[in-house]
Amino acid sequence: MQKLIYCFLFSCISLILLAQEKSQKTEIPEAETFISNHSVTVDGKAISLTAETGTVQLRDENDKPIALFGFIHYKKENSTENRPIVFAFNGGPLSASFWLHFGILGPKRIAINDPAYTKPAPYNVLNNEYTLLDKADLVMIDPVGVGFSRPIGEAEWEDFWGVDQDIRSIGLFIEQFIIRANKMNVPKYLLGESYGTFRNAGLVKHLQDKGIAMNGVIMVSAVFELQHLLFGPGDDTAYLIHFPTYAATAWYYNMVANKGENLESFLDEVRSFTQNEYAPALLKGDQMSATEKESIAQKLSDYSGLSQDYWLRADLRVTNGEFFQELLRDDGLTVGRLDSRFSGVNEDLLSQNSFTDPQSDAISPPYIAAFKDYLYNDLKVRKDLSYVTSAGSRPNFKWDWRHRGNMAWNAQVAVSTLPDMSSAMKRNPNLKILILNGYYDIATVFYGVEHSINHMGLNPELKKNIIMKYYEAGHMMYTHKPSMVQFKKDVEEFIDMTTY
Repeated sequence: MQKLIYCFLFSCISLILLAQEKSQKTEIPEAETFISNHSVTVDGKAISLTAETGTVQLRDENDKPIALFGFIHYKKENSTENRPIVFAFNGGPLSASFWLHFGILGPKRIAINDPAYTKPAPYNVLNNEYTLLDKADLVMIDPVGVGFSRPIGEAEWEDFWGVDQDIRSIGLFIEQFIIRANKMNVPKYLLGESYGTFRNAGLVKHLQDKGIAMNGVIMVSAVFELQHLLFGPGDDTAYLIHFPTYAATAWYYNMVANKGENLESFLDEVRSFTQNEYAPALLKGDQMSATEKESIAQKLSDYSGLSQDYWLRADLRVTNGEFFQELLRDDGLTVGRLDSRFSGVNEDLLSQNSFTDPQSDAISPPYIAAFKDYLYNDLKVRKDLSYVTSAGSRPNFKWDWRHRGNMAWNAQVAVSTLPDMSSAMKRNPNLKILILNGYYDIATVFYGVEHSINHMGLNPELKKNIIMKYYEAGHMMYTHKPSMVQFKKDVEEFIDMTTY
């Protein structure tokens, strides 16, 4: 009898503990925002701003709370009701939006010693005369997993960590935010960088299907077909689309014999070679004669700065990691992936691939430290709230690469949101896309974007809605002062053109 009583008590205690655990897990915390006032001077005119920083409760389609969703909203004081709004985010996946925020979009920017290493603190934070806040209100988005964003209630991290999960949650946030901010009937824009452009291509269709049409989408350092970033066996596309950026990098380091009149004319020549000679050569495989192979290897060498022997040993196929490591090996240096104008110490001269990215090493400490100082002091955020810059620091971070827009048989190896963007443009012929490309970006290469755009199946009139701009800089072209000036001009002209 005593044993039965003990078993009954144990069962009761277990049920109570389970109930408490479930209650704690499903408890819905309150969102919190912090208000601060700012000013930015553009073209000699001061613009007064109100910033709202923090989180809102994100609700699912049944109005059930699923996340505290982080954002920073800059609103011009005493502005008209029809002022455009831009929703901006970085890539990753999954990175917080401070790169774009403190690099080019917000009222302040970090000064970088481009293209070299920036000295440690104190860092120089400046008035950002290249902001777009003179043209539009701005919402910097931090998806769930970064910034202050996290799941609540019964939601789990994996409900947000994936191609479609990410598009859904950001779509929910934008819809709920524009209702909250009375911005349903104003010009609206998406602005994404890197993976943020891949997200954009799917998100613009997702929102359009919900009745929220964008005036325009701004793509910074774009990729729409992720297989373009992978040097897969039997797939020559990645080798072909990376080659013009290898050539641009060799041009920058004066490692080509004939540089032409300028970088643009040189790259036109390289594009022609890639399409008309390099691509047919790779298509032949081992059916190419030794003489022809040697001839192609010599031309690859002339354009890229790598030796003919290296190209022959590589069977005419050099991955980006191999290029980073090989180009300046004799100088004891490796070049940057995000921006090949940056170079750094080669940690292993015998290695086939590089160990680090000099551009990332050079700018990450100043960006992170200066932004967090701005966040907790200027934006008035409580200092006991942790701002997460990358979801890679979270335990068990894993991204679900499946996308419903891709056929099941290729979903794991050929993930693409290009069909989403193509469909959105065909169903909304007023939608315009601005794509900003860095010539020295070896992370998301410009020729890959050109390849994608040329395979969207758009008629000539629709294709005119895609505007391509190029910069003599890298992935984050806004670290380069002349490109910063051009960035503002290109984005402002695009907003003016699409606000109707």
